[in-house]
Amino acid sequence: MTTVMVVDDSPTMRAMLTDMLQRNGLEVIEAEDGLAAKTMLQDSSYPDLVITDIVMPRMNGYELCRWVKNDLTDRNLPVIMCSTKGEAFDRHWGMKQGGDAYITKPFNPSEMLDLIRKLLKTRAES
Repeated sequence: MTTVMVVDDSPTMRAMLTDMLQRNGLEVIEAEDGLAAKTMLQDSSYPDLVITDIVMPRMNGYELCRWVKNDLTDRNLPVIMCSTKGEAFDRHWGMKQGGDAYITKPFNPSEMLDLIRKLLKTRAES
């Protein structure tokens, strides 16, 4: 089964994303910030894709994305940046950190699911 890690300091956003993903047949692992996600990824959680907020305590989404792309290169783990920060610079900076996609909150659930499917397909092909 395909597993997605949802990283967001908002319990409401985590619950909403988890519900949407599970209803579409995906398994979900949740983390309340980047540091918790990093710990889980180091221990044994191997998701197929990460969706991360940007503004979080302890370790923000930019830092998490940089760490995933630099330290977990062998996993080829796609990262979707998902934030209320919607300016062009925010998108640019997110992609510069290694993000595979950037989506602004609030997002259209079907767009998020299409993006996840696209990234998972690309990952499987490489």
